[in-house]
Amino acid sequence: MNSRWTIGASIALVIALGGAAAHSQTSRVAAKTDWSIYVEKDPTQCWVVSAPKQTVNTKDGKVVAVNRGDIYMFVSFWPDSEQMGEVSFLGGYPFAPGSTVKLTIGDSDFELFTDGEVAWAASAEDDRRIATALKRGAEAVIIGRSSRGTVTTDTFSLMGFTAAIEDAQKRCDS
Repeated sequence: MNSRWTIGASIALVIALGGAAAHSQTSRVAAKTDWSIYVEKDPTQCWVVSAPKQTVNTKDGKVVAVNRGDIYMFVSFWPDSEQMGEVSFLGGYPFAPGSTVKLTIGDSDFELFTDGEVAWAASAEDDRRIATALKRGAEAVIIGRSSRGTVTTDTFSLMGFTAAIEDAQKRCDS
């Protein structure tokens, strides 16, 4: 199993269960407009996270109502493993096997690879390019396809992203 999937799933569990209540060593330490900052003890892990401002689900070109789990976009810092600024997306459903997710920020498009309910960039260089675009953008749009064929479009506000990521990075660098 991919280590990025494990990391994304761990973060999602902590947030879904209420932050500090889910893991006594993890807590939300700050919020910057639409982005929250979480830190795990020491700190060994820091991340910024946001939920979408808008979600649209379609099947065969028609808007449909679907049940999805938690939907979050993350940028994570894992100093012990040297994964710094890792971009990931929790879609709230199993992605179609072998599918990718399209991330659009302004005029820039990126491809995220999927495993189960998590999508992430292919490399640390892609993470850096995406983070740079997120800092410059106003919103991020993520389009994915579920294992049932539903196409989901999730729109995230980037208000507060730059302040949040800089705060998280400082906390994990110290």
